[in-house]
Amino acid sequence: MSGHNKFSKIKHLKAKTDAQKSKVFTKMVRLITMEVKKAKGVVSSPGVVAAIDRARKENVPNDTIDRAVKKATTDNSAAMETIVYESYGPGGVALLIDVLTDNRNKAAQEIKHILSSNGAALAAPGSASWAFTKTHEGWQANSTMPLEDADVEALQKLVEELEENEDVQDVYTNAE
Repeated sequence: MSGHNKFSKIKHLKAKTDAQKSKVFTKMVRLITMEVKKAKGVVSSPGVVAAIDRARKENVPNDTIDRAVKKATTDNSAAMETIVYESYGPGGVALLIDVLTDNRNKAAQEIKHILSSNGAALAAPGSASWAFTKTHEGWQANSTMPLEDADVEALQKLVEELEENEDVQDVYTNAE
């Protein structure tokens, strides 16, 4: 049987894990780049230090971090901006989608497409953020909402699709 040897199994498994690592590394590099640009190249600023620590927790190599810092200090490309989209998901659960992008229109259309394909839509600014409090780590739910099993599965599918998007940094929900 061709294609059924140990090497091909390892090759396919490695390709899958490498693709997952690549997505995480890309998100961390974008976060570092944005923080360095925001700090005007000062690497010792708290935002940059926090972004680098977060990248190190995700096992991003030091040379990749150094390249991201160098690129941010020398590159005059489009400015990265953080946008928080709000939505209501399955079972009426509130969602906050934290996005880091250099193209606001493209990111909005991609988020709208993912939400609509999962039976949700973007909400007006402020309509879902009342259920959360901004903390140092991100957004913390003020109260949680119980969900039925079908809604939990739909919510997990929605969150996974959102997190697969390269611009999405974090997704916060108030589900139990």
